[in-house]
Amino acid sequence: MSFPSVYPPKQLQVTKKLLVTIDGPAGAGKTTVSRALADRLGYRYIDTGALYRGVAYHAKKRGVPPGDDVALARMLEDLRLGFQRTEKGLRLTADGEDITDRIRTPEMSMLASSVSAQPAVRAFLLQVQRELGREKAAVFEGRDMGTVVFPAADVKFFLSASEETRAKRRFAELQGQSPASLEEVERDMRRRDEQDSTRAIAPLQPAADAIRIDSSAISIDRVVELMLGHITAALERP
Repeated sequence: MSFPSVYPPKQLQVTKKLLVTIDGPAGAGKTTVSRALADRLGYRYIDTGALYRGVAYHAKKRGVPPGDDVALARMLEDLRLGFQRTEKGLRLTADGEDITDRIRTPEMSMLASSVSAQPAVRAFLLQVQRELGREKAAVFEGRDMGTVVFPAADVKFFLSASEETRAKRRFAELQGQSPASLEEVERDMRRRDEQDSTRAIAPLQPAADAIRIDSSAISIDRVVELMLGHITAALERP
């Protein structure tokens, strides 16, 4: 992301366990905001997009076409995905292998969007995600957290930003990882937006009761504080 965080991390004294979801398109700032929000609340942060990227990585490694639902279902029968907290932060493992650094590429981003449209993948990860959220006290980042995975979440957010802003942020994130130009990043982002928003299963869209925030012209601090205001109100409700 291009906008910096300037506040010193200050964890709130939160005893009530809520389940918070943050959905939105790529480059809107979900990852940075979700991590900061989870830190402030003392909650777990769950990057569900990493799970889809993990499936995509495994499919590519196994030579399974991302659009072949039957083949993907067979592949998922023995795939073990999970998160491990390390000194480097939260890491994604697939069958015990740390694949965190291998899934953060434009190719994996597009493949993740493709596999996410397959019923077998969504059914598999729906169980994984709901198990991770069973005890609440967590911030889930994704694209259908508030609409499909956790329709009864305590607080739902939909974080967006202009296409230009999102492309610039993603381009900055990819520096040193990908030779893609800003124009290529913007083109890929537009393609993924279309894939995610028009797919038949769980398309990217705000939940009817989601709180919408546009991060185009405000800092990460302000986004987090806005969210904390809504969460504080939820915490105070009986």
